[in-house]
Amino acid sequence: MADSKMKNGNGVANGSSTQVQTSPKHGNGVCHDGSSSPIKAQTIDELHSLQKKRSTPTTPTGSSPSAFSVLSEEDRQRQQLQSISASLASLTRETGPKVVKGDPARKTPTSKIAHVAHHQFAPTINISDSSLKFTHVLYNLSPAELYEQAIRYERGSFFTSTGALATLSGAKTGRSPRDKRIVKDANTEKELWWGKGSPNIEMDEHTFTVNRERAVDYLNSLDKVFVNDQFLNWDPQNKLKVRIVSARAYHSLFMHNMCIRPTEEELETFGTPDFTIYNAGQFPCNRFTHYMTSSTSIDMNLARREMVILGTQYAGEMKKGLFSLMHYLMPKRQILSLHSGCNMGKDGDVALFFGLSGTGKTTLSTDHNRYLIGDDEHCWGDNGVSNIEGGCYAKCIDLSREKEPDIWNAIKFGTVLENVVFDEHTREVDYSDNSVTENTRAAYPIEYIPNAKIPCVGPHPKNVILLACDAFGVLPPVSKLNLAQTMYHFISGYTALVAGTEDGIKEPQATFSACFGAAFIMLHPTKYAAMLAQKMQKHGATGWLVNTGWSGGRYGSGSRIKLSYTRKIIDAIHSGELLKANYRKTKVFGLEIPTAIEGVPSEILDPISTWSNKDAYNETLLKLATLFKNNFETFTNYKIGEDNTLAEQILAAGPIF
Repeated sequence: MADSKMKNGNGVANGSSTQVQTSPKHGNGVCHDGSSSPIKAQTIDELHSLQKKRSTPTTPTGSSPSAFSVLSEEDRQRQQLQSISASLASLTRETGPKVVKGDPARKTPTSKIAHVAHHQFAPTINISDSSLKFTHVLYNLSPAELYEQAIRYERGSFFTSTGALATLSGAKTGRSPRDKRIVKDANTEKELWWGKGSPNIEMDEHTFTVNRERAVDYLNSLDKVFVNDQFLNWDPQNKLKVRIVSARAYHSLFMHNMCIRPTEEELETFGTPDFTIYNAGQFPCNRFTHYMTSSTSIDMNLARREMVILGTQYAGEMKKGLFSLMHYLMPKRQILSLHSGCNMGKDGDVALFFGLSGTGKTTLSTDHNRYLIGDDEHCWGDNGVSNIEGGCYAKCIDLSREKEPDIWNAIKFGTVLENVVFDEHTREVDYSDNSVTENTRAAYPIEYIPNAKIPCVGPHPKNVILLACDAFGVLPPVSKLNLAQTMYHFISGYTALVAGTEDGIKEPQATFSACFGAAFIMLHPTKYAAMLAQKMQKHGATGWLVNTGWSGGRYGSGSRIKLSYTRKIIDAIHSGELLKANYRKTKVFGLEIPTAIEGVPSEILDPISTWSNKDAYNETLLKLATLFKNNFETFTNYKIGEDNTLAEQILAAGPIF
């Protein structure tokens, strides 16, 4: 056996096909494996560098690439770093921090270090510990890179069985609307909606500066920060550049998914962002600071185009903060910002879906026979509709493959799963488990939906569908609305919570949210309603009120309208069938209801016919009408236009009793 392993006369081991030669012609007696060419590396570090090549994660656009910038790679990166240093600059120091690209665990060439002079405000502090250190910038990382950062450094981050990244948002598992503040200055005092019913809570410029300084100091104290440069709005003429500076890979991946991802060419010319978010959510605000009511503060300064997050790690604050920004900026351009779903038929007919939680907005706007433009935030401008975002943020509680196959299949590599519970061995997610929160979520790029329309734009809508889950059981399954009624119900933003969701609730609870998104609007609701009516009138769109709630009685005595019937109704709206139907008007609300719809029992179209106790129906109808009237009192004193005619028309469109 020993002889069989000995080399033959040619220097080749018996039984081996690989030639190992030590001839001097290969250089100073070093052994060479003749089976492949020598690698192009002299060290292990160089070898590892060959393993990866540069690229930029992008959102598919469907358009041809533009010409590359003439800047050299070194100059381009230096400009990027200078811009980031400027974003992270304190308002009390002469320069921004020293920033350097890359993970602090790896060596970085000093040529990629930058800091910039900053406009000086008194007092000036020339020397500090933070000025002696480098802040490493992890810039526009890919999902794979962010997975590595999250799993290595962020406790509570795990791979799930489908490849999604499960993570925790800390103590806050939802938004904190009472901790949201907006700087009230000479402009915003006149422009924004303040006072009773408004979501906008004021703060002054000085307090914002204090919180901004606290957030920036915290971020600069870290070894590394994540920086995302991305876009809002698929309309190329009204695209916004946004920069998100955060301390967690989770937040960076979340915004990577939710905003529009730039191409490499777009990054080369990105320049100064139009808006910047400083997410220092792991660090609390100072509760002794003026206007602070807790350790959490989400602050927006529209003049500085900046947002500061302290004391909450819930990623949805960033998403909805940017949505609030769009609610302020877009109407200035005569573009209507909308909290809605949007889809498009194969013939180009676009429908908008408005609805609060539980109304079926996501379910009904996701239709395999139609293209999905977006699931949550849109703009309606001169060129049609456009999605504001580059991703979807779906609720996951009780998610199943059968009920929501598109969302189920989108939860794969690259998706962020917030606050879900999974098996510690198999990593399979239990979507019915609400041990952490009811508000479990998945954030994924929109292209994960098979029938998503890329780019996410469409022509002017033909149908505007307002969804309500009426647990009182008195609204019709579908009603055709005139313009004044559309504005009235749009401003009202009605749905109902069912009994049993909270201790002590024994009957349905009406919920009103102006424009179906009161927490995010910046201007008075009537301004958005007037813009909606103007665009609907100009482009010939029809308004519809669709009840996905109860029939034959209120919650507890009646039954919920079958989803199959609601889908038939939506199909009839899309096809134009309902425009040709015969209608009759209901009492009190004055709604036009069709007498027949193919595939839907005619008896359920008029709700009174489904109630066995007509007196109980009339009593419940008047109760709901009173709730509508009381809610609308918040808006009755606001005048629209010089003669106030439009405001009077909206009021007249409400219930009469």
